[in-house]
Amino acid sequence: MTEHLSPGDRAKFAAAKRASALVETGMRVGLGTGSTAAFLVRCLGDRVREEGLKIQGVPTSSRTAHLAREVGIEVFTLEDLPQLDLTIDGADEFDPDLNLIKGGGGALLQEKIVAMASKKMVVITDDSKKVDTLGAFALPVEVLKFGWQTSHELIKNRLEALGLGDKPIARRMSGETPYVTDEGNYILDLQLGHIADAPQLALRLNQIPGVVENGLFIAICERVIIGYQDGTTSEQGRPVC
Repeated sequence: MTEHLSPGDRAKFAAAKRASALVETGMRVGLGTGSTAAFLVRCLGDRVREEGLKIQGVPTSSRTAHLAREVGIEVFTLEDLPQLDLTIDGADEFDPDLNLIKGGGGALLQEKIVAMASKKMVVITDDSKKVDTLGAFALPVEVLKFGWQTSHELIKNRLEALGLGDKPIARRMSGETPYVTDEGNYILDLQLGHIADAPQLALRLNQIPGVVENGLFIAICERVIIGYQDGTTSEQGRPVC
């Protein structure tokens, strides 16, 4: 399979393949969203067909749910399975403390809820996502459609008060068509460059009326599996305080 992949996809596949070995029969598994998570779902599907692996998957988006069913994974919701054993998902950035920026694929709300419902969250990624400080990747903030322009202005004012970045940018599908999440909300992307205090920023953003959730995942991820273009992998655990 890997001979047809680009170097970047080869790194993602390597991380996904290694993470798939963490899953055991009987587990309730949160299935992430994005290109790296898609490799994981396919790897798990291979194990379902070839090894008879039996798991209960809770997808974090409609896209992941469709793929999981396609490869033979039984799909459930958090209403069916409110507590999960493990969530495996990708990330747009991770720092040395394993704090994350997620939501580039537009599924940050479901991703965070599923991760918090799990005993453990493992992130799979390539080495380009490792940063010293979060913020180079635009931080997604999910907002209600109702009054989203007001939420936009409140976020802009909050960023200015904190001395952070430019005004939020409304995510678009194409042209002027807004991007709409699975929950029917909009996403504003914050071009911050550098986030000195990610936990504080997450708290301040979620205090703004109309903000549903932000893409900062603080002290949620326990382990990161990093894939490289030569097909090798490494792991990084959360530092012990």
